[in-house]
This record gives sequence, structure tokens and C-alpha cells, in this order.
Amino acid sequence: MQIAIPLYDRFTALDAVGPYEVLSRLPGATVTFVAHRPGPVRTDNGMLALVADAALADLPSPEVLMVPGGWGTRAALEDRALVDWIHTAHETSQWTTSVCTGSLLLAAAGVLDGLEATTHWLEMDGLGELGARPVQRRVVEQGRVVTAAGVSAGIDMALVLAARIAGDEVARAIQLLIEYDPEPPFDSGSTATAPAEIVELVRSAAAERLAAAG
Repeated sequence: MQIAIPLYDRFTALDAVGPYEVLSRLPGATVTFVAHRPGPVRTDNGMLALVADAALADLPSPEVLMVPGGWGTRAALEDRALVDWIHTAHETSQWTTSVCTGSLLLAAAGVLDGLEATTHWLEMDGLGELGARPVQRRVVEQGRVVTAAGVSAGIDMALVLAARIAGDEVARAIQLLIEYDPEPPFDSGSTATAPAEIVELVRSAAAERLAAAG
């Protein structure tokens, strides 16, 4: 099974690597990071680069498409070559998935028209503006389209997908192998549980960063 993860400037590392850690362990799976051209692609903080081993054109029809999000998503929405590749890949994929703001790229490619989908909580309105029906759930399944909420939710999504592809036993085994048994030190991982002042702190910081990016 060929799994493609497209990279673009300023994607979020865990959006891509979290699902990779799960999906690469599926029996018979090959995960390929792709970009406009092979080579390193920088993450959103500029401190890390992942290497794309193939160009988008080299892998037009992956069986599984997994689109990460990141601070660079808004700029990537204007990247017609990337959006068109997602649209074309979805036409023949068995599964089309996203993490965080990667769902905005799915929506821009016409994948989410009229479908329930999720994204990072800061971008729910933007997802709706692109034709999806935003819902605040950690993982949303709509047939062969599966979207995940922000960043860490990609691991949950990938385990759900692993179960759909290879069965619950395989997915459970992968979960144990990667020892995914989270015990967060704080109960502030969603807007439903985080204190109001923390929500506002994050919202303000995100607005400042977007304004600085132009």
C-alpha cells in the first residue's frame, strides 16, 4: 500500500510524523514524503526539515493520501499545483485524510464539499468558508475521507485508519508498539477544558503570528 504525505513550506512536524509513525507500521505499507521537488522542506518553526524523497508528479495516485497542516497552510491554499495534485490523488485514493489545517487544503481541492470535517479549533470558521461542515470532534470519518483535529489528533486518526485498513488487532498492536498511552499533565488540551485565559492567550498569539506573516 502506497501512502503519500505531501510536504510544503511551514508545515507542522507532528502533523506529518505522528501519522507516519503509525501508518508506516501497517503490513505492506510504504510511506513516501512528497513535495514539488525532492529535497528538504522546512517546518513552521524553521528549526527542522523533513526530506521529500519524491516529487508530487512522481506519485499521482497513492492509495492513501495524508495531508498535514501548519502555519504555512494559508499560503499553500494559493498553490494551485499542490491543490490540484490533492484533487487528482483523491479521485483514485482508497483513503484521503488530513491532520489539523490540512483539512483546509482538502476543502480547497473540493474533497470536503458538504462533508463533516474537523481541523484545528482556531480554523473552524475558515474550514466552513471552504465548503465543509465543521464539527468539533477529534477524528471525523466521512466514508473514505477522514479528518483529524489539531496536531496530536493525527495519531488518533492514524490509529482509526489503521483499524479500517488492517483490523483492530493490528491497530491495537501498533498502539502498544509506539506506547501511545497519553497521560497529559494538564487538562487544557481543548477549548472545552482549558481555562478561558489560556484560550485567549493562544488565540492572541496566533493572531499576532498570522499578522506578522502578512
